[in-house]
Amino acid sequence: MPQSAQDTAPTIWINAGEVSGDMHAASLMRAFAELGAPYRFTGMGGPAMAEAGFTAEFDSAELSLVGVSEVFGHLPRIFSLLRATKTRLKALRPRAVVVVDAPEYNFRVARMAAKLGIPVYFFISPQVWAWRTGRVRFLAKYARRILCILPFEVDFYARHGVAADFIGHPLLDSMPLNELLALPPVQGRVGILPGSRRREIAGLLPRFAAVAGMLRERDPGLTFSLFRAPGVDPEFLRSFWPADLPVATVEPEERYAGMRAAELLLAASGTVTLETALLGTPTLVAYRVAPLSFLVGLFLIHAEFFSLPNLILGKRVFPELLQGQTEPATMARVASRLLFDKPLLSAVREELDGLRARMGAPGAASRAAGIILRDLS
Repeated sequence: MPQSAQDTAPTIWINAGEVSGDMHAASLMRAFAELGAPYRFTGMGGPAMAEAGFTAEFDSAELSLVGVSEVFGHLPRIFSLLRATKTRLKALRPRAVVVVDAPEYNFRVARMAAKLGIPVYFFISPQVWAWRTGRVRFLAKYARRILCILPFEVDFYARHGVAADFIGHPLLDSMPLNELLALPPVQGRVGILPGSRRREIAGLLPRFAAVAGMLRERDPGLTFSLFRAPGVDPEFLRSFWPADLPVATVEPEERYAGMRAAELLLAASGTVTLETALLGTPTLVAYRVAPLSFLVGLFLIHAEFFSLPNLILGKRVFPELLQGQTEPATMARVASRLLFDKPLLSAVREELDGLRARMGAPGAASRAAGIILRDLS
């Protein structure tokens, strides 16, 4: 039987770990198609990539491990995956390898691909600028190009002699910002974003609830919104909120409008703080981990700030409270200073307008695909 054009098309191997990597890689594949690139895609991926036409050699769910103990327990399987990946790369000899997320695993894939003479592209920079900065030497040796979604990353790589491009942030493609920014904040609305992991929620939400109670003692007219992340059991979430303090639950599909509606947000540290910044909503950011993890982080993490908006702006625009600073009385003092000082709220919103201007324009995946295609031509 004659082979189809798809069967004879050159191959790009994509290695995506985690749910976010699967989604970003699917966007990249669609961008290649929109640019008319005659490639087929295989490697490691998940359901979003499968919907975009990906033929999986391996399932990215194999890397869905949390915590050091889980990783140690699965080391034989991980090494087996790496051996199988090397075998398939040798057999297929793809035109390029693109790695997305899961840096601890994908650094190994990048090394084996580069040693086979296959150009390697990092779609979304690993956060080597924040911790274990020595890994930038690895990238200088094995990565053809780094595709960055944060504006300050390109300068970091330039200082270390690594080829990098700023492509803009994928959030700009998924958030209808023009529509959302037209919504006015609701006076006296405070939103609570306790995270998506059970341990994170259990550690922070009771503290956020206590802060909400203290704020309401000062202003009984305040209203509260509790944001439920995808996959979080509503009953588990509500179990940490006092029954005598009224709160409205915001479902995942309504989160952006809910964030924009708040005058102030109390949030667990993470990508969500970049979402709140893009929406122009002042946010108190809290970060609390196990004491041992915190001590290790003190030695490994070199970033001046831990929230993305502050890193991008190069200044402390969002209050950041770490570990012992997340005691309710401390957080309530900081939140009160921000919430009840309207000129300060306005000043923070002006700073966030500047952040949006730095984040580029929508089309991150398209720019990434274009850079890879030009580099391969």
